[in-house]
Amino acid sequence: MTPPLTPDPEYFAAVLAEKLADVAARPLPILTPRVVTGPVQFRGKATAVTGIRRSGKTWFLHQLRAERVRRGTPLAHLPYVNFEDERLVGLRAEHLSRLLEGFYLNFPELRRGATPVLWCLDEIQSVPGWERFVRRLLDDEAVEVVVTGSSAALLSREVATALRGRAWPVVLFPFSFAEALRHAGRTPPARPESLASRDRSALERALRDYLEAGGFPEAQGLEQPARFRLLHDYVDVAILRDVVERHAVSNVTGLRWLVRHLLGNAAGVFSVEKFHAALRSQGIAISRDTVHELLAFVQDCYLVRTVWMESASERRRMVNPRKTYPVDPGLIAAFDRSGRANLGHALETTVLIELERRGVETTYVRTAEGHEVDFLARHADGRTELIQVCADASGGDTASRELRALTEARRQFPKARATLLTASRAGLPPSVPSGVKAEPAWVWLLRPPS
Repeated sequence: MTPPLTPDPEYFAAVLAEKLADVAARPLPILTPRVVTGPVQFRGKATAVTGIRRSGKTWFLHQLRAERVRRGTPLAHLPYVNFEDERLVGLRAEHLSRLLEGFYLNFPELRRGATPVLWCLDEIQSVPGWERFVRRLLDDEAVEVVVTGSSAALLSREVATALRGRAWPVVLFPFSFAEALRHAGRTPPARPESLASRDRSALERALRDYLEAGGFPEAQGLEQPARFRLLHDYVDVAILRDVVERHAVSNVTGLRWLVRHLLGNAAGVFSVEKFHAALRSQGIAISRDTVHELLAFVQDCYLVRTVWMESASERRRMVNPRKTYPVDPGLIAAFDRSGRANLGHALETTVLIELERRGVETTYVRTAEGHEVDFLARHADGRTELIQVCADASGGDTASRELRALTEARRQFPKARATLLTASRAGLPPSVPSGVKAEPAWVWLLRPPS
């Protein structure tokens, strides 16, 4: 079916009907269940699932559909549409009414029925004005709506303006360590802190593999050359589709320098001023405002996560540099040019993403004495936690440095629980001061959040 030169409602109606029929006839895929923080669906609200491309948002929608099938809903009653289809170029919100007409023509008993229809709308931000359609769907039909997109900024802005409190945000990251284990056919232990030595060694090996390969589903099990090529392709697509095209970026050279710098310097301190000066020294014309803007764009598409310094003063927080992390530890080795091992940076990145996955607000701490604690985590229930990450703290000097920073930070945050995480049990320090807990990171990652 060849797309028309101008938008044609009849053409789009035929394509959408074909897509609904195809997905109703296609068996649901076998998938690794994903875990997200908090509830997903609400009657009368749209769930907006965002996250980096290729993190599994589409599969998550099929997971929601599979749960309904297990509860007895026929697959044909669970409409799913992926709007990233070249046949739908030019589709606008006013054409989407044909989608509803086609579906309810086949299933009129579902219209305003007692059981809400679950509508799964994948990458819907490709359709201008989509939020108005979703609001009408919520107002006029008995439905639950789940939408996905690769940009936090666009979805958030549109949800805020058109849906006005009618949406529930959910962020989906690449596989966690526990999900990667399940994907490989292994069941995470219920009590990871109480394992026999053989099982403990196997988990420590699995964590090292995870820190190298990361959690992108398609990267699991790939040899390094293929994995690196895949991850570079992911980044290129994110740059092109979610930044350049979506935000009409003209300074693509500056954008690529920025992305390479951020991904190649994981867990590093990033200063817009210094990066701007570095670009200018290379003869790349770019303004400071543009650097700020580009940084916001790569955060919005989830390629990079940033952590602000903890401060009660907004001005002090703004003038101090942020720490930056890739969204997945597998990107570190793929973009690092130093040839050095990055186990510590990958572990720190993994801990940050796990905190975000659990819905925890995170900053880093610089003590009055000038030392640094990687994360101050504020949980939704009011608990606070100081977390220091060190791949190997078994050496006396390293242990002293990491624990000194935690001890200093505890004086500033006396109610916070203090934790030191290492890559293995062998990397634990010989002793820890009172009030500090040291444990292998795989125990912390696999233990259910308290």
